Parts: sequence; structure tokens; C-alpha cells
Amino acid sequence: QVQLVESGGGLVQTGGSLRLSCAASGSISNIIVMRWYRQAPGKEREVVATITSSGSTNYADSVRGRFTISRDNAKSTMYMQMNSLKPEDTAVYYCYYLIRDGSLNAYWGQGTQVTVSS
Repeated sequence: QVQLVESGGGLVQTGGSLRLSCAASGSISNIIVMRWYRQAPGKEREVVATITSSGSTNYADSVRGRFTISRDNAKSTMYMQMNSLKPEDTAVYYCYYLIRDGSLNAYWGQGTQVTVSS
């Protein structure tokens, strides 16, 4: 069973930076896609950034140029560097892995709160 644990969230002022991490435990052999999602109060969960097994990345328009997603394949760990944070970035951030382990299975972390004060 794969478990994902996020860390790195917190309270930061507008213009500040945070680095989120998502560490995986369990047997992982083939991660197809890794994503960061976020959900603000009263809003639907949205994709923030994606990185594929080949290293291709994609970002939501609202964060492109400010956030950078990366991965450490040896550690099955994903990161997101968040710079120039804005109050509208305030949300719970979740990591997501799509893994092929015989079949395709999706795993979620428990979420980490990011709060940006104005």
C-alpha cells in the first residue's frame, strides 16, 4: 500500500516563498504522473502542476512562472517551489500519484495548508 505525506505548508506573507514536498512510502515501481492539486474554501479542487514520468511539466495559468514542480525519482518524492505567493494561493495543497502496479491506481496525500497573508 502506497502512502503519500505532504510537508512544507505554512503561513507566509504576500510575495514570500514556500517549498512543498510529497514523500511516498511503500513499494513503488512505476509512477506515471505526479500532480499537485489545491482546494480553497468554498471552491472545487483544481490541478496546480503536473510532472510526467518523462519529466514533462504543465502548470495552471494562475501559477505559471511562479511555481516549479520537480521530482526525485530515486526517492519517489515530488516537490513544488512556490515563489511570489499571493493571497489567492491560500488553499489546502494535495499531492497525487498515478501508479501502474499491475493496474492503474491513484493515491492522494492528506493535504497541507498554505496560507498567504496580505
